[in-house]
Amino acid sequence: MHTLIRSYLDYLDAERNYSSHTLQAYEHDLHQFLDFLQSHRILSFESVDRANLRSYFRMLVEGGSGKRTVARKIASLRSFFKFLRRKGIVRSNPAISLVTPKPDKRLPVYLDEQAAERMLELPDITTEEGQKEAAILELLYSTGIRVSELVNLNKKDVNFENGTVRVRGKGRKERIVPFGEKASRAIKRYLRTRIGSEGSLETPLFLGTRGNRTYPVAIARLVKRYIGQISEIEKKSPHVIRHSFATHMLNRGADLRAVKELLGHESLSTTQVYTHVSTERMKKVYRQSHPKA
Repeated sequence: MHTLIRSYLDYLDAERNYSSHTLQAYEHDLHQFLDFLQSHRILSFESVDRANLRSYFRMLVEGGSGKRTVARKIASLRSFFKFLRRKGIVRSNPAISLVTPKPDKRLPVYLDEQAAERMLELPDITTEEGQKEAAILELLYSTGIRVSELVNLNKKDVNFENGTVRVRGKGRKERIVPFGEKASRAIKRYLRTRIGSEGSLETPLFLGTRGNRTYPVAIARLVKRYIGQISEIEKKSPHVIRHSFATHMLNRGADLRAVKELLGHESLSTTQVYTHVSTERMKKVYRQSHPKA
């Protein structure tokens, strides 16, 4: 059973180009399900039926798993059994009839424009570390790219002449994203003075303390520290900057489809959540300003 899970994950990686984040999530989901099967003495995937699946998901819900988590686990099992059926290992997909719970709508957490501006002014650019942090924050806010996309950038991906960066997104799909003049100046300043700046164009754009490619956890800590200095919002992740980028773009009249392309979203419905943010903001302004609100 472990071998089948490994074969499925290899298939997602090699043929479907799933991101490492999604692969890790699916691997965790499938091994959690396997633990459940083994605890109930179910020793093959061919023996799994709808009743087993309902029992499994009832256990998850009673254990406190949220709707979004359950929805993802249903998706991972549905896809896994589809793979097994195509391989002739199972005769039918017992997960096909599972009802996916609709997750509660959560509006993205974002900074207002003034807070974002204050955050970008915080790094001490008289130091090399401050220059790197300024470049990271400016690029995140200027492009709205994901932290995983940022850490995988190489020097060759940045085109200062055109003011664009080549980004490898989910599913290893590439897109070209423009960045602003402030981000350009910050990156150039960092590259001029950083240790290891003499590296080739294949060199990572942002280096860690040991001179190798920086990693997502380091960026998350950096962002949390700076957001904490200018805002009391509970969530302080790099995704807050991505949400801020999209919200500010739409507030200033950007086309929704253009923002979708910039963010690298597969579906327009994913981007539409930011229109709800803009609507809520307009409602707030209306309630505060209109005499008959």
